[in-house]
Amino acid sequence: MAASGAEVAQQQIDEIEALSSIYGEDWCVVDEDEKIYCIKINDCLDQPKWTLCLQVILPPGYPTAEPPIYQLNAPWLRGQDYMELANSLEEIYIQNLGESILYLWVEKIREVLIEKAQSSDPEPDIKKTSEEVDENDGDDFVLDRQPIHEDPIKMLNYITSGSQEVDEELPPVHHGNPITDRRSTFQAHLAPVVTPRQVKRVLEKLYENKKIASATHNIYAYRIYCEDKQTFLQDCEDDGETAAGGRLLHLMQILNVHNVLVVVSRWYGGILLGPDRFKHINNCARNVLVEYSYVPSVEESSKQAGKSKKTRKDNKKRTEH
Repeated sequence: MAASGAEVAQQQIDEIEALSSIYGEDWCVVDEDEKIYCIKINDCLDQPKWTLCLQVILPPGYPTAEPPIYQLNAPWLRGQDYMELANSLEEIYIQNLGESILYLWVEKIREVLIEKAQSSDPEPDIKKTSEEVDENDGDDFVLDRQPIHEDPIKMLNYITSGSQEVDEELPPVHHGNPITDRRSTFQAHLAPVVTPRQVKRVLEKLYENKKIASATHNIYAYRIYCEDKQTFLQDCEDDGETAAGGRLLHLMQILNVHNVLVVVSRWYGGILLGPDRFKHINNCARNVLVEYSYVPSVEESSKQAGKSKKTRKDNKKRTEH
């Protein structure tokens, strides 16, 4: 007998509660409504050398009828390493059809990381770690301080340098409402974009603002729909906040927004927020996308769902008569 929707939902709840209890701060709720979760996995060393973020979306049919949708995020993970790990996860799913498998996936990934740490594989390049603690950080922002991280605008140079310079119009830049938690402040900025050069121009414009330039992290992601190729041109930047850019881009993919750049500035206040910082980054981004009508608000979505339900009922009545 197939499990009911309520039973499947309870299985998901039970699994999430167990994983949250097991992995503590390494477990992150990206978006509760969309069932998006992320866990940071490492090689268990006192000073981990190999780390990876597993991001999963739980579809309505998981675990009885559908697999989790997953994404593996690590700067060193590519090519053969990626394929081998992905094949291992899919093999675990096939061997455990209908069962909760996230714990098995996490431990399999950890096993791979431990093997890498114990082998002669060269260590991955470690970029600036996120949330560096500064004992002198105060409540106020140091607006004239130069950012210590490399300018993320340079990440776009390889896209635009090969083409002829075109003086493209600077799109309007909008700013969302800030979120403050334990002296850290997050604020999203949004601009409509249709070319990578416009993305670069918007980032340059934002960095002219001393307050934004002084942010601890300026995380961004953009998605541009190419009509001629019917594909998306998209990219993201963590700016030192490991995997935050990938999470932000994934949120934009799920919301199916395009021709838009979202930047989230984070000013670190001296207190570690743990996984809550990713929640604030995504909430800032989602709020500004709703405010400028790239996605419907929760109320609008509920109204639309109600209209669809009423239409289905009306159609059913007409069919019965």
